[in-house]
Amino acid sequence: MTDSSERATLSRIADEAGVSLSTVSKVLNGRTGVSDTTRAQIEGLLHGHGYNRRGTAQSSSLIEVVFGQLGTEWTLEIIRGVERVAKENGLSVVVTESGDRHAPAPDWIEGALERRPVGVVLVLSGLPEESRRQLRVRNIPFVIIDPAGDPPPDVPAIGAANWTGGTLAARHLLELGHRRVAVIAGPDDMLMSRARLSGFRSALDAAGVSVPVEYLRAGDFDIQSGLAEGLALLSLPEPPTAIFAESDLQALGVYEAAREKGIAIPVELSVVGFDDLPVAAWVGPPLTTVRQPTADMAEQATRLALRLRERSAQDHLRIDLATQLVVRGSTAAPRNP
Repeated sequence: MTDSSERATLSRIADEAGVSLSTVSKVLNGRTGVSDTTRAQIEGLLHGHGYNRRGTAQSSSLIEVVFGQLGTEWTLEIIRGVERVAKENGLSVVVTESGDRHAPAPDWIEGALERRPVGVVLVLSGLPEESRRQLRVRNIPFVIIDPAGDPPPDVPAIGAANWTGGTLAARHLLELGHRRVAVIAGPDDMLMSRARLSGFRSALDAAGVSVPVEYLRAGDFDIQSGLAEGLALLSLPEPPTAIFAESDLQALGVYEAAREKGIAIPVELSVVGFDDLPVAAWVGPPLTTVRQPTADMAEQATRLALRLRERSAQDHLRIDLATQLVVRGSTAAPRNP
């Protein structure tokens, strides 16, 4: 039920917009029958008055997870983490694939307002300002997981210590005696990719080890990129003795490239991945990798979204969870340093 102070605020907004209270209610509840211009005007006034609808009934008990792309084991780890928290709170999970790694498609917000989830977890780099305003007006909190970009300070985000993870991978290979070290990075427009590469190169620079241009490769965080870039590296006149792949899936592609070239891991080539997906422990040889707590990141993001829903003011947080090196059988001292 709407209390008197809430009704007074909505009445004032209706007066300022020159519309009826029922029109404001339609906008607030995501209903049709309001022009785009009027809807934008009312949402702007709601946001300007600091209106947050709290304590009102919702039409669903859903946590929504939004991916730019589904289909990898990494996305399954995210869903598992969200699902654990949802079960604890008697909620269900809806998974949406929309847009790309930067933002959901423009029509996503309309569906989200109709579903009215109790919170949204976005595995993307950001969310358009208009969409953020629409969600906040309706008290639908959102949190970004491991943002590909650098979200504004008013956007809560849970990430991993990517720079530190890159340094851990480099130091491990240096300690083994490797000096011809190559990198297969992720897309350059992703903050996590740049951070992993920066940390890796920083550790090499500190040891006086340079990385030739031909040893720096970039692709997507998938097996196909690892295979293509791995073949290119292993076909060089002087191939690297070690490859740091910025994702475990890329590392699996490097495994296949080495198999095609007849190169033994780790005798002739050391490989380090990043993520520590469950498959990393089961490939042959088991993959040395940098563990980022993917499922834990998803759990924390979901818990944060639920906490933000109950608080009188949004907490704008950025939390990076620790990474750690997991040494397995894919790395060894170089046979020919």
